[in-house]
Amino acid sequence: MKKSVRIAAMIFTIFAILIAVEIIISYKCLTVTDYKIKSDKIKETTKIVLISDLHNSQFGSKNKRLVDKIQKQDPDLILMDGDMLNEDGKNAQTAVELISALKKTAPVYYALGNHEIAYRQRRDKNLYQKLQKAGAKVVEKEYEDIKVRSNKIRIGGLYEYAFAVDGAGNMVKKNIPSKVRDFLMDYENTDAFKIMLSHRPDSFVFGQAADTWKIDLVVSGHVHGGQVRIPCKGGLYGGDQGWFPEYADGIHHFKAVDHMVITRGLGSDKEKLPRFHNIPEIVVIRLEKR
Repeated sequence: MKKSVRIAAMIFTIFAILIAVEIIISYKCLTVTDYKIKSDKIKETTKIVLISDLHNSQFGSKNKRLVDKIQKQDPDLILMDGDMLNEDGKNAQTAVELISALKKTAPVYYALGNHEIAYRQRRDKNLYQKLQKAGAKVVEKEYEDIKVRSNKIRIGGLYEYAFAVDGAGNMVKKNIPSKVRDFLMDYENTDAFKIMLSHRPDSFVFGQAADTWKIDLVVSGHVHGGQVRIPCKGGLYGGDQGWFPEYADGIHHFKAVDHMVITRGLGSDKEKLPRFHNIPEIVVIRLEKR
């Protein structure tokens, strides 16, 4: 074999190994990302853990590594923001077991993703009841007013789009389905700190929704951080957002929605490309007094 061919083969082998290692890390490791949000509505520091898009993944037996990592954050609230299971999964056991383990640490609120909705329609109409029996409060077009430490907090959930637009792309509230519109109008009418679990960032970043509805914090997942992360560029593809999505992860700010935090999520269903350069993410949001 010629020397040039051997060198080329060696480079290819090293490159293939590096790719394989990145893919393994993107499915098996865990990282924690921290955000601080200051608000006049917050009187006492409160810690929130946000997770999303588990897709039945396992980090150790019965997700022990994931549970331990979350418990170490010492959260006051735990938000599960949808797609914790797969629509074609045999059962919801992974999500149920995770809720059962985490409810001992802090109250768990669960928002619907597209996989929960499809799973319920195709496999188990009692899914929501099972999630709630395990110890989570499932929120979809409903909210709950709670007190965390000395803070008044309203937690709601919405999977559907929070907008309707005219031919020029402008928000037209009257064209939003009445159940969604009425829920949002009722939901925003409070002096409590408002948290909205919205699995898809698309529900608020399109159609001027984030410039219309007055919400302190929207939390989302769904985009998997763009699935493939390109150094210095970010995510590769994001569903409705298309190539190089602007809203794939991180914290964002709008006219009416003060803060939107998007997690890269914990796993992936069957996608055209595997997660790559994309470590599964636990998000910690620290609410602080301004």
